Amino acid sequence: MVTEREPTDLVRVIHLLVLSFSWGMQLWVSFIAGFVLVRQVTRHTFGLVQSKLFPVYFYCLLAANLSSLVVYALHHASETTEWHANVQMVLYLVALVTAGLNAQWLGPAATELMFRLRAVEEEHGLGDQVGLGSQKEAYAKLREQDPKYGACKRMFGRYHGLSNLVNLVGFVCTTTNLVYTALNLTTI
Repeated sequence: MVTEREPTDLVRVIHLLVLSFSWGMQLWVSFIAGFVLVRQVTRHTFGLVQSKLFPVYFYCLLAANLSSLVVYALHHASETTEWHANVQMVLYLVALVTAGLNAQWLGPAATELMFRLRAVEEEHGLGDQVGLGSQKEAYAKLREQDPKYGACKRMFGRYHGLSNLVNLVGFVCTTTNLVYTALNLTTI
């Protein structure tokens, strides 16, 4: 019998589907799609695709993580004295914050810098090669010749690296919550 604190079967199924959707999307975008794409299309096409894909990805994660946190919090409010409930709540919150950071700050900043880099690279006939390792010497020469380009490249590297790190933290949180949920299928 369902009590007012215990979720219905429909809520459990929806919660598990949303959590699985988040995890699968993070796995695909973070570890498969980018690595395949970067080896198949030109550098600038890769950047353009990522600039269109990432906002959708980050906002879908944000919505999924928010719904997971809300459902979990509503149905586990009375368990806040149990350490595992607190840990899981914190993991949902961290996953939400990481998606929000990427959606609102890191992703847009990295994309803006990528388009600045792209404009300079196009002026120098770069960016139409497939793979990021192509024409390393030409890119190194451009960084030496154009200090603004070099500074922009370093800033892009920082934002991109931080975005990747934040995304990885969110993925670990989602993975941990999914594993915990799988091990406790009678609860969400």
